[in-house]
Amino acid sequence: MNEAAVMKAIRFSRFGSRDVLAFGEVADAVPGHGEARVRVEAASVNPSDVKNVAGAMLQTTLPRIPGRDFAGVVEAGPEAWVGAEVWGSGNAGFTRDGSHAQYIVVPVASLRRKPKVLSFDEAAAVGVNYLAAWRGLVDAGALRGGETLVIIGAAGGVGGAVAQIARNLGAGKIVGVDLAAPDPASAVARATDVFIAGAPDIASAVRAALGGSGADLVFDAVGGVMFRTALACVGRQGRLIEISATGQREVSFDLADFYHNEGRILGVDTLKLDLTAAGDILDALRPGFEDGSYEPPFIAATFPLSEAPAAYQAVAEGRAGRVVLRPQG
Repeated sequence: MNEAAVMKAIRFSRFGSRDVLAFGEVADAVPGHGEARVRVEAASVNPSDVKNVAGAMLQTTLPRIPGRDFAGVVEAGPEAWVGAEVWGSGNAGFTRDGSHAQYIVVPVASLRRKPKVLSFDEAAAVGVNYLAAWRGLVDAGALRGGETLVIIGAAGGVGGAVAQIARNLGAGKIVGVDLAAPDPASAVARATDVFIAGAPDIASAVRAALGGSGADLVFDAVGGVMFRTALACVGRQGRLIEISATGQREVSFDLADFYHNEGRILGVDTLKLDLTAAGDILDALRPGFEDGSYEPPFIAATFPLSEAPAAYQAVAEGRAGRVVLRPQG
């Protein structure tokens, strides 16, 4: 390869563990018509990236550069965008090359200016968690001001984003549920009114916190093993948002109880968001970051691109906080 026509990236040509990730030179990212080239300054590693490499995403074509979230600088594209600091997310890394490389090619229509108050690391860490939260609360759940909300898995990345967005949108009482209580100074602790940690009967504890009733909206960021518990927290004519299937894919519930409660179950899949649709949500989130309503995620660790396998391993092991790659380092 000509030196001028290559870039550093990680790529996988078969599915498996972190060992299938190969770091090295690949063909440079060259934008076509309607596209722009972004120099990636930071890119976070999501659990869905780990699952992608493992072969859990049936749509993925190989060989592929993974990575959904990124922040960087536009190097080629429309003159008005060249030099702009941008952030992005969506379905990159599956059927088109993603952000775990020095450069990424994206549609010009997907370009969104990064909030100046966020560093590249922070902006790159926002993506998927906040996309899932917004899609669940706003697009699917249609949260209205004053409505009660229960968040299952509230101490996680998605749960923390849900709590902050819900508070900013004027939700009524917000109840967080998780195995352990978060740091009292954390954003999720400050955004929730009640936090239920490790209760033996979560549904009863939730209803006690809500004056005997279930919630208008339950956001289940865990799913699977927590589905029946989450459903039991839904009030009459309430909505349940499901985004995951942790521990088990198949679930069962009492259908008579369900229809007597007149509830609704809504599924949300952020993989259905292309880069442009994801950019629209990032634009909706921008004011909240700029005015301090939303806090950027906690960055647990940063890695150079050459150490991407270690970064993937950290995410696979469930390290708290966000793991970020720095491709230019």
